[in-house]
Amino acid sequence: MSRVHPGDTPADSDEEAGEAPDPHEFLYEHTAEHMPLSSRRAQRPARERRKRRRRRTIALTAALVFFAAVVVFAVSFVVPFFTGGDDSMADYPGPGTGSVKVQVQQGAPSIGIAENLVDSGVVASTGAFMEALAADDSGNVIQPGTYELKQKMPAAKAVASLLNTDQTAVHYAAVDRGLRQPQVFKVLSEASGIPVKKFEKLAADPTRFGLPKQAPSLEGYLSPGEYRFPLDAGAADIINMLVDKTFANLKKAGVEGKKEQYRVLTVASIIEHEGNPKSYEEIAGAIQNRLHEPIKEIGRFIQSDATVTYGLGRKSYQVTDKEKNDKSNPYNTYANPGLPVGPIGSPSLPAIKAAADPPENPYYYWVTVNLDTGKTLFAERHAGHVKNVNKFQQWCDNHQGRCQ
Repeated sequence: MSRVHPGDTPADSDEEAGEAPDPHEFLYEHTAEHMPLSSRRAQRPARERRKRRRRRTIALTAALVFFAAVVVFAVSFVVPFFTGGDDSMADYPGPGTGSVKVQVQQGAPSIGIAENLVDSGVVASTGAFMEALAADDSGNVIQPGTYELKQKMPAAKAVASLLNTDQTAVHYAAVDRGLRQPQVFKVLSEASGIPVKKFEKLAADPTRFGLPKQAPSLEGYLSPGEYRFPLDAGAADIINMLVDKTFANLKKAGVEGKKEQYRVLTVASIIEHEGNPKSYEEIAGAIQNRLHEPIKEIGRFIQSDATVTYGLGRKSYQVTDKEKNDKSNPYNTYANPGLPVGPIGSPSLPAIKAAADPPENPYYYWVTVNLDTGKTLFAERHAGHVKNVNKFQQWCDNHQGRCQ
């Protein structure tokens, strides 16, 4: 047996330099060979115990790191997959504020509707919306159309509004000024989900809505504006809302009698297409002069391009000489004196007021010389009008494609 001097490190020791020797280990090395086997097993070295503790610590740490990685993966990838791509199931407490218009397209998937609602600020997350939609047992489906909803709504409330299980839900439609009947019907159809053909069928009998017998359609009586109507409203109900507003506007303008109302709406629709609100009154005065105080060079011809193109079934700033000379077009105010057979669009209240009470002025001619700003120039005689038309042509040359 070799002697171990104090301070020496045994050749087979794996302890780090500078670590004090374990007296138990020293004793074990010098007495182990004289100890019974059972005693040696009962008195294992301390270094073995330290090794086992280190191994357990390393294994536990590795397990914790692996578990954390699994949690991060699940939160980042798995949960969004099942909640429609959203990173949470966040929901607003409600009741919501303000309002926003949301368009639901024909055939739009539920997740697409949810994403649109999140982008519009209606709901907090697609996950909350999809969960609320799945929980609905009404049997209803979301219909295409334009909905007016509050922002920051609870997902369940938004679902109820879209499914018509919320009694406060309505359809929303915005009818711009100057739209023709086919365009108005398209707007109403998109908002309500009612086929255009149903509106067209009703329009074939204008008298059922209080229009005079001479009216060939509902043109001119479909008042522009914003409308909110019940989700169960039919085509006739919706048309009545627009027509009633037109009669209300005529009343505000002091126009009585079906015949006079029809005349005023016809003039107002021309004014609406020929200018902008700033020029309505002057154009109305010029039309009044042509109809009731005609001059030799133009007679009682209104000479409106807008009426000609309406009769041709198109919208354009360009009218050929052949089209201007076509008397068979009942809306041709170049070839036929006086007013056309009826309105050419949906006039607004300002246009109706201007047509009902046109102010006196010396003008017989007008032309819009800037389509972007709506700037309109007026003239008393043809020579001055030609100069103004040249300005319009110059604007068109500088803005290719805008005057088609």
